Amino acid sequence: MATQRDATLVLRLAAPMQSWGTYSRFDRRDTGLEPSKSGIIGLLCAALGRPRTEPVVDLTDLRVAVRVDHQGTPGVDFHTVEAVPNTEGRNPKTVVSHRWYLADAVFLVALEGPHPFLEYIDEALRTPRWLLALGRRAFVPTPPLSLGVERKPLEEVVSSYPWLVTSRRIRSGTLRSLRRGERVTLRTVTDSLPEQADAWPSDHPVSFEPRRFLRRPVAHGEVPLTEDLIREEMPWSST
Repeated sequence: MATQRDATLVLRLAAPMQSWGTYSRFDRRDTGLEPSKSGIIGLLCAALGRPRTEPVVDLTDLRVAVRVDHQGTPGVDFHTVEAVPNTEGRNPKTVVSHRWYLADAVFLVALEGPHPFLEYIDEALRTPRWLLALGRRAFVPTPPLSLGVERKPLEEVVSSYPWLVTSRRIRSGTLRSLRRGERVTLRTVTDSLPEQADAWPSDHPVSFEPRRFLRRPVAHGEVPLTEDLIREEMPWSST
């Protein structure tokens, strides 16, 4: 039986730093250029207080789209750990890990699913059970995180929701570009049917303990940024 999808939960993922790794291995921790589905599901699990060993199929059944409102700047830092033993507990050595992140990025995330379930998740995000973080524990989201539930399809929310960037410099510069007739677009990544997908990252969590992921069919697109989407008031000012 297909999952009913009659509403869309809107999230704003913004912070000084975020990290959304999907290919991280050992001492190299990558980040994608937009939030991963596995990272978003992990965020919801933290809000709900759901342990790693519990099923996540109700969350992975939600259809996910990401709109990149501000890409941010990729960066990398280095972590040094001394006296790390090998698998046999011998020959300790110093290990340097490379950890990538995005600085000052802003994303709109839309989750499409059953209205009552989305309202339940929305409440959990506003009063989370556990600490919320955007990829790593130190990367705490800038409020507001949840912007509420819309009784609209996911595609309509992604194409029409007001731009979430708050920087006056970026907003004024973008408005000048639009008024000069320049075209500005916002990149999107959306859960897709296999026959319509153009990428298959290993980003569909089956379980977090043990860690098991499937390939996720996604479609890449873009939304034109217009003056109508650049509102004087932020979307959350009336909530």
